[in-house]
Amino acid sequence: MSKPVVALQLYTIRDFINADLKGTLAKVKEMGYNYVELAGLYDLSAQEFRQILDETGLQAISAHVGYGDLANDLDGTVAAYKTLGCKYAAIPWADSANLPGGANWAAAKKFFIDAGAKLKAAGITPMYHNHEHELEKLPNGELILDAFYNELPDYHAQMDTGWIAFMNMCPAEYIGKYAGRCPSIHFKDTIVTDGKITDYPVGSGSQDIPAIAKTAVAGGAKFFVAELDDATGMTSMEAAKQSLEYLKSLGY
Repeated sequence: MSKPVVALQLYTIRDFINADLKGTLAKVKEMGYNYVELAGLYDLSAQEFRQILDETGLQAISAHVGYGDLANDLDGTVAAYKTLGCKYAAIPWADSANLPGGANWAAAKKFFIDAGAKLKAAGITPMYHNHEHELEKLPNGELILDAFYNELPDYHAQMDTGWIAFMNMCPAEYIGKYAGRCPSIHFKDTIVTDGKITDYPVGSGSQDIPAIAKTAVAGGAKFFVAELDDATGMTSMEAAKQSLEYLKSLGY
């Protein structure tokens, strides 16, 4: 059983990237990351962004690819992420209307099928990344996210531990349900107070990260992604570094 690699979701450090993309990516490499997950191309072409990644020694193992980007230019968007070398692409958000039980689900399902097929043909595994609204229940009691995966068998799961915990579910237990189909885990360590979610560096929130990691590895996870929506009490770069150091302490 191979050990998952650790990547940084670049959304975590968007404030630094917006100020100095290449310099920030060089620092990400210096702090010990070899892999990143993309969250947009910052007005660069795929070729330009790929050159910066190559120059800094980073590999884009995956990317968050917007529903709208795929819908507006499916062929061009898929080609861009193939150029970038991504092996996985996660649609990071869909409105409730475009999910099972939603008013637009029939058309959205066809879109997801078409997009997934194009990604697969380019050698990119399609995934879907959850927030909290997909973990609500349909009238029949089924979770929207479960219905999504049941109806779209070509899509793999990129589970976000923070939102799973926010919905009062056990991340390790839910990830275990998708053993063999969950190549990527978003480690978003959080503390929820009075219904408000706050992100912390991996290992310093309320989640049982060792248990989640163990379950994920047993289920065949290929890469772990460290992510914070917002850092608290430190810079986003400091939070990224602390997250990596913690995951390394667990042997990843």
